Amino acid sequence: MDINFMFSTALEKIAFLPFGLTMDMYRYDVFSRKIGTDELNAKWWEYVMKYQGICAPVARSEDDFDPGAKYHVPADVPYMRYFVSFIIQFQFHESMCKAAGHTGPLYTCDIDGSIEAGKLMAEALALGSSKPWQYAMEKLTGQTKMDARPLLEFFEPLLRYLEAENLKSGSLPGWTKVTQCPSATDELKFSDYVKDLYNPNAEQMGFQASTAAWAYQTNLTDHNRDRSIAASQVAAEFDKKFGEAVKRDFNLSMITDPKERRLHDKITKLGDAALSAEKFKELQDIGARMSGIYSKAQICLDSTVTDLAKCPTGQVLDLEPHITQILATSRDPVLLKHVWKAWRDATGKNMRKDYERYVELKNEAAKEDGFNSNGDSWRYPYVEVTENYNDTQFMADMRAVWQQLTPLYKDLHAYVRFKLKQQYPTATIATNGPIPAHLLGNMWAQTWGNVQGFSQPYPGEVPLDVTPAMVNQSYTPIRMFQTADKFFTDLGLIAMPNEFWNKSMLEKPTDGRVANCHASAWDFSNRKDFRIKQCTDVTMDQLLTVHHEMGHVEYYLQYKDLPLPFRRGANDGFHEAIGDTLSLSVATPAHLKKIGLITGEIGGEKSDINFMYTTGLEKIAFLPFGLIMDLYRYDIFDGKIQPANYNAEWWKYALDYQGICSPVTRSENDFDPGAKYHIPADVPYMRYFVSFIIQFQFHKAMCIAANHTGPLHQCDIDGSKAAGALLAETLKLGSSEPWQIAMEKLTGTKKIDAGALLEFFKPVQDWLKAENAKNNVTAGWEGSAVCEQQDVVPTVAAGSSAAPAPGSSAAPGSSAAPGSSAAPGSSAAPGSSAAPGSSAAPGSSAGPGSSGVPVPATTTTSNSASGVWASSVLLILTVALGGLNA
Repeated sequence: MDINFMFSTALEKIAFLPFGLTMDMYRYDVFSRKIGTDELNAKWWEYVMKYQGICAPVARSEDDFDPGAKYHVPADVPYMRYFVSFIIQFQFHESMCKAAGHTGPLYTCDIDGSIEAGKLMAEALALGSSKPWQYAMEKLTGQTKMDARPLLEFFEPLLRYLEAENLKSGSLPGWTKVTQCPSATDELKFSDYVKDLYNPNAEQMGFQASTAAWAYQTNLTDHNRDRSIAASQVAAEFDKKFGEAVKRDFNLSMITDPKERRLHDKITKLGDAALSAEKFKELQDIGARMSGIYSKAQICLDSTVTDLAKCPTGQVLDLEPHITQILATSRDPVLLKHVWKAWRDATGKNMRKDYERYVELKNEAAKEDGFNSNGDSWRYPYVEVTENYNDTQFMADMRAVWQQLTPLYKDLHAYVRFKLKQQYPTATIATNGPIPAHLLGNMWAQTWGNVQGFSQPYPGEVPLDVTPAMVNQSYTPIRMFQTADKFFTDLGLIAMPNEFWNKSMLEKPTDGRVANCHASAWDFSNRKDFRIKQCTDVTMDQLLTVHHEMGHVEYYLQYKDLPLPFRRGANDGFHEAIGDTLSLSVATPAHLKKIGLITGEIGGEKSDINFMYTTGLEKIAFLPFGLIMDLYRYDIFDGKIQPANYNAEWWKYALDYQGICSPVTRSENDFDPGAKYHIPADVPYMRYFVSFIIQFQFHKAMCIAANHTGPLHQCDIDGSKAAGALLAETLKLGSSEPWQIAMEKLTGTKKIDAGALLEFFKPVQDWLKAENAKNNVTAGWEGSAVCEQQDVVPTVAAGSSAAPAPGSSAAPGSSAAPGSSAAPGSSAAPGSSAAPGSSAAPGSSAGPGSSGVPVPATTTTSNSASGVWASSVLLILTVALGGLNA
């Protein structure tokens, strides 16, 4: 009954509003001569189409004058009065209902018999026009402004009903821009459908989902989690309904334009939204639980305490910054082993059962989309039919690239293993064996920058970790972001907009909120709201992470005006590579000296070797980890790895590719992959491996554009407008063209190739080979995935930092000593996107779904073949999409 009443009222009150506005908007433009006498009828229908969404049922011409069919036009009666009255009458109604003592919804109010309401009205009427209208408005309503809020409040239940019904029926709000109604034989153009109907609605859906996900990720409460899940469910329903509508109404075989075919494909691949509503909700709940386990995990510094509730005050540790700082600075293998194991006990072990069901649901969704498994779905962004490039070719290329790089990795691995044996002389590190994972300065042994303090090739050279200089110069998180923004704008790229500075979370909250500190970039899909979420510490590593995340946002800004499904990277790796490409210049000694963070003399072979070695501890050490994260999951999705062997198979991959071993015995009660954010967060990882290759291709191309001469590792493109223009031209394409076209535009080649990376590191690889030969060290390893060793605290080498012993209250606040590195390899190391709206994100480089809305990430921004909106929100719950830190 209530809905029927409101609907009947809306047919009078709401339906009238655009007509009430159009009548005088049109005449104002006639009077001001914006509309000429030769276009009076055509412009009338343009206004009617724009505001009312109606069209002429028969052809009209300038022989007609259709506005004159309405009395008020020939009668010379202004019409804006009616539009105004339809707004303020609800303001008046609300005020009189309050005066009458009404309680309950506004649409149920009846002021009949209320003397107080009548008196309030009478006082306003008695003024006539003797006072400014604002005065009368204030007397009656308590405010001087016209405001549509009471009208919207009156019809709010009807609005919710209509939204649900439209979603259920697949009816998109909005209309295509035609002034004459099409005949039964006319066909709606797919491009018009996307531009006029799909895009505006998908943008609104993306904004709502991203807003809910952001609220949860920056304040991890159950209430915010539930709201975010609810928003993702609505987004999933949107994706499903309109993906099906596109399949039904626009036969792909009838679309010949290549870009329109790409749009069709991106909209109709539904990702997680392909599941039934019940199973989608189940997947969302599983994702939220796993992500919550990871984001809220804590350990106790005291290894004798097994119940966290009994952990002494000051010894409860978060991953950021406490555990990360211990791994970076401690040289006590007992402590390192404790925090390494405790983190895995607090995270992966507790999500194993959920992960098994997650795999089943992800595979089911992928099969609904026409894939054999979710692994196929995750690799789909790299498949380009028009370039004759399929999934098999992509995987063959990735393995071929790894074969190119394996000798360099093994040379680095052998040298670092030798230095670890020197640092820990009583530890049982086999001469030709794998490296114990807890000794490499990073929770996942994905980057090794924190061992450079005792392994640097030439210790006497100027330190390249500028963290102490940043601290001494009073750097703050905001200054770090301003430094990155200047680097971008000096290249002629787009500056971060006001919304970015006003709405981003650039530091860990100090107001009691628990936030997900994993760095990510967010695209809110409305072409103006772009943010970064990062608990920024003042370190060199974080400075590079800032540039990485801002690279995602720069990508968002460059492609923001494309149709929504094209607002993502050319492929997932592109989005991750942009900020890292620029960081290759930022990290050079020459650039750090230019911005005042290095004051000593630089240059020469020793300084160059130190720089390349330091960079290699991040870039080269990461490569096998970047590869196995998804090789492992592909095998799970394909059924090659069964739940009974989840943990054992993970360590086989880690041993075979990384050459690392577990410092303690592991079993199938554990789930060590879940100790890494991207596993519970449902974020594909091959993007990071790809990005670590192509960023060197991008860097070389931009160095050529900047007219750099000399070795590639010395190039700093800072200030080169030519290099910036080359990059911008590529970013503007988004995913509107095959990634090979974008690659060719930037680099001159269509192939992903490790040649530029090998060129960059050639001098240090030669040095490593010579040094290993001198030390009688053989590259490679043999051994078990579990390294049994005797932990004895070694004598601390000169220049390294002694770590706090277990139980020391100084541990959580410890800082990296000069000569050690907090640079590469914190939990926020490479990558960040989106999340829902990233890609998503982000959206984001991890962009969301069929709409192509980036998230966080996520876009930016996808965690499915198409990056469905709904999927991206799960990622962010996790979150872009779209753009997520590796």
